[in-house]
Amino acid sequence: MVRPLKVEEIVSRAQQFDYNTLTPMLSWLRTADAMQRQADIYEREGDDQKAYELLFRKADLVLGKLPHHPQAHEQEAALKDARRTVVKNLERLETLKPRINKRYTGYEEALKKRQERQAELSKRHTAQVDGFGISEDMGRLSLARKGSGSWFDDNNQRSLDAGANRDLAVKIAKKEIKRRDVARRAVRQAGLSPEEEQDRRTGGLWSQWEDELVTKTTRSNSVDDLSQQIIDTRRRVESPRHFKGSSSVDSATPRASTYRYPAVQPPTLFELPGDTPIIQELPAEPVFPKSPPPLPPPPAELSADAPPKLPPKPTQRQPSLSIDTRPPPIPAKSTESDESGPDSHSTSATTGPDLSPPSYSFKPAAYLENGSALRTIFLPPELRHSFISIAASNTARNLETCGFLCGTLISNALFVSKLVIPEQESTSDTCEMVNESALFDYCDREELMVLGWIHTHPTQTCFMSSRDLHTHSAYQVMMPESIAIVCAPSKDPSWGVFRLTDPPGLKTVLSCKQTGIFHPHAEANIYTDALRPGHVFEAKGLDFEIVDLRPAH
Repeated sequence: MVRPLKVEEIVSRAQQFDYNTLTPMLSWLRTADAMQRQADIYEREGDDQKAYELLFRKADLVLGKLPHHPQAHEQEAALKDARRTVVKNLERLETLKPRINKRYTGYEEALKKRQERQAELSKRHTAQVDGFGISEDMGRLSLARKGSGSWFDDNNQRSLDAGANRDLAVKIAKKEIKRRDVARRAVRQAGLSPEEEQDRRTGGLWSQWEDELVTKTTRSNSVDDLSQQIIDTRRRVESPRHFKGSSSVDSATPRASTYRYPAVQPPTLFELPGDTPIIQELPAEPVFPKSPPPLPPPPAELSADAPPKLPPKPTQRQPSLSIDTRPPPIPAKSTESDESGPDSHSTSATTGPDLSPPSYSFKPAAYLENGSALRTIFLPPELRHSFISIAASNTARNLETCGFLCGTLISNALFVSKLVIPEQESTSDTCEMVNESALFDYCDREELMVLGWIHTHPTQTCFMSSRDLHTHSAYQVMMPESIAIVCAPSKDPSWGVFRLTDPPGLKTVLSCKQTGIFHPHAEANIYTDALRPGHVFEAKGLDFEIVDLRPAH
């Protein structure tokens, strides 16, 4: 039986995140925005626990920690906006609390009934039933069989293995991304201000008003298809243009480098839970536990105490860095045939007509080195090939090219749906984004999250340079699942998907003050492969769009 969390336990988990004043204030503010967006999606999908945790964590970050950040005075206006959002979230927290309490009370009552039933059955015969090792009468209870690849969690969602159900994941993503796009256009056509839209989303009232608005808009548009085409055409013209070819960047004199970074270490694996839960109906009347600890006080009453110290690292440390003059070996990439479960077949437990996100939840596919779960990222296999084609002209001139992997959260998994090419300046060893705000403005308009980035190494091997590690640390702070894809077209292996280890990689890079493109770090195990057995799966058939924000030439 899956045990839901009490409100006090969720609050405790929400306060357990690494806060580091060395991370730029702007990165923390974007992290707060990412928390808000994820909480909105979780609440819509009925996952009250995760929504409450993210909203409380944002409140703790914005009200309790960021006012004491060294750069707080430089981002005063942005911090003020974040505080206003937190104040609105307080009502949502109060709405979510009784629903969480009700679910936990239902669990306790269901557990008590189960124990009473087991005690009664233990007095009878104990015939083995289909490998479960329980009595025949117990077999009549609602059990999910081990090995089926799915069970129901405390939100009454079917929990699925990501690798064994990629086809289903693609179907769910296609349907939900299309629905969200239609809903977003309906909201814009209705002329709602951002404040009105957010107010209507507050308190779990998403589907009622949004679905009605979509229905009305769809009915109106069906009367005049030409009018809809005009609206869509105007939207495409007014938004950043789609990919029309790679840009022409002034070439720079290549800088030779003989530094070779340490070998990529395989990720630490942890066994996923395999217990089989029992489905029980929740009682109609809740019994509320004690109130959780209070939220941080309003900004005017904030304490001037310094931020809490980071938790200690594990006692067992990695050996000191030993620089090798040879190119680093990269773990072999998994082929489609050796993924967990066939890509062309989903488990029989996943069949059914309902493809709505609230019906399913994908289990974490891997864990950080500190034990924190990593949600699955589904990646279109064709994306890297398209990116290499976009970067071809730069690659021929020994210039790097970069892009960003943007997408959304659906059923507790992350789906890459956009490849965004920002305005950039390149050399043979670096690629710097120009006009960074344009990328985040686009993501805000399209309700997207930055899930990682991709860049080329025109002549270097497939590895993460010191500059790459420092660049990626800012994105992994915003979202632990963030990935970096490196494409080295002239080398073997020609590509890789990486993340920083945590610990020691993320903290080591964040605290590093060295400059230069290539410099060593004290720890050897800085980054690792994120592909299987990591948290990244390629999913055939997953649609994606290329959006080019570079100026036309």
